[in-house]
Amino acid sequence: MELRQLKTFHTLASTLSFSRAAEVQNYVPSTVTMQMKSLEEELGVQLVDRLGKNVILTDAGRNFLRYVDNILGELEEAQHAVKQTGELTGTVVISADETLCTYRLPAVLRQFRLRYPGIRLMFRPLSNPNLKQSLREGGADIIFMLDENKGESGFCGEKMLDEPFYVLAAPDHPLAACTALSIEDFNGETFLLTEKGCSYRTFFERSLSQKGMGGITELEFNSAEAIKQCAIIGMGIAVLPEMAVTAELDRGELVRLPWDLTATSFATQMFWHEEKWISSAIEAFLNLTRDTFLNNSTL
Repeated sequence: MELRQLKTFHTLASTLSFSRAAEVQNYVPSTVTMQMKSLEEELGVQLVDRLGKNVILTDAGRNFLRYVDNILGELEEAQHAVKQTGELTGTVVISADETLCTYRLPAVLRQFRLRYPGIRLMFRPLSNPNLKQSLREGGADIIFMLDENKGESGFCGEKMLDEPFYVLAAPDHPLAACTALSIEDFNGETFLLTEKGCSYRTFFERSLSQKGMGGITELEFNSAEAIKQCAIIGMGIAVLPEMAVTAELDRGELVRLPWDLTATSFATQMFWHEEKWISSAIEAFLNLTRDTFLNNSTL
């Protein structure tokens, strides 16, 4: 059902003439006929009776007209309000995983709410494996991912910020004093990892496997904060992005182990569907996010 069909029906109900409705709408009469036929087929009812040159609303048409009056009235008020205030309106739905929700996006969301109070911002946290599916299925307009710096088929995307990753342990952990580590040093250790399907967990496990390590002992979490706290009390070795552990490293609650994770570049990335219509509200969010990350001292 399209807005132009509702306007055509409203005009036809007012004029009770296909030719006059076409004149008002600046259409040829066949366009009015086609739009009415399409609208009636979609609704599954007949809205007007065509009695020779006369047009009469059916009972269904009269009932439908009341709702169309309200819809067009609300639309006119909305257009008037926007023109009067110049304020952007609309809805933007965004999703990200728990780590980015906590450490990267609050500054973006705060700035957006201050600058565009008329735009409804809906935030839906999702686990990393579900983010792409949400974007493909239309559950989100924009997603943020902490992932390898590469493109995604069917998506438009931009890198916002490079994100270093560290292998970490409590300062009293047996490996904390080592200046170099071999794969054998990890034998018997417990690793504190995110859920399966997370890109940086997959990369870390692959790097261990390539160096000859088989299965590992692990504890699985869906929260970077939980991983961090468990590492601090000595439950195991954590793999986390720098943004999540800066304060703990500064306070000496965690230390970096000498294990290189620079072979793959990870970044905070912003994606939207390549076939998605970019409304003014979505465009405003994209632009503000770019500006906020460019001035990343606020993050």
